[in-house]
Amino acid sequence: MTRRRLEGGKLVVATHNAGKLAEIRDLLAPYGIEATSAGELALPEPDETGTTFEANAAIKALAAAIASGLPALADDSGLCVAALGGQPGVLSARWAGEDKDFARAMRSIEELLQQDGSGDRRAHFVAALCLAWPDGHVETVRGEVHGELVWPPRGTAGFGYDPMFRPEGHDRTFGEMTAEEKHGLRPGEEGLSHRARAFARFAARCL
Repeated sequence: MTRRRLEGGKLVVATHNAGKLAEIRDLLAPYGIEATSAGELALPEPDETGTTFEANAAIKALAAAIASGLPALADDSGLCVAALGGQPGVLSARWAGEDKDFARAMRSIEELLQQDGSGDRRAHFVAALCLAWPDGHVETVRGEVHGELVWPPRGTAGFGYDPMFRPEGHDRTFGEMTAEEKHGLRPGEEGLSHRARAFARFAARCL
């Protein structure tokens, strides 16, 4: 399939998550792209029935593109813990429950690690980005960042599992980093976070 680039400066970010929207808007800002969100447009949230990050990103992006008539960018991301066989993975958000209680989700992970007893605290974040058009064309990329889990969680920046994840080569968790430190992304650079690394690939492919 022929690659397609985004033409024009407007798209829908297919999310109802304010933290994720803020991060994606930060990443889009250097490219002069005007981003509205599925939440702001009151678009329904589709069921995420995919078994991979890429599949779920495509489900969300296509639903928003078709409903809005605009290109739509969706992210599906999660935390994969080595000692837990890659869980919570694509179910990362669901582990937090309908009330999005990530403090509880982090405690659940820590309890499972304590039960495991191996001392293996390796983990990695994955982000898949999908840009979809109303005609059904999609472009999908993936980014990862590896590190380890700390306990207790540290920092109040970021969102989700950020306070318990310390990326390789760093002393601080994502929860202790500013947005600029976490992403570390400027045009032409890879960045630090999984989302920034996926976005760098997305920018090279579609912008």
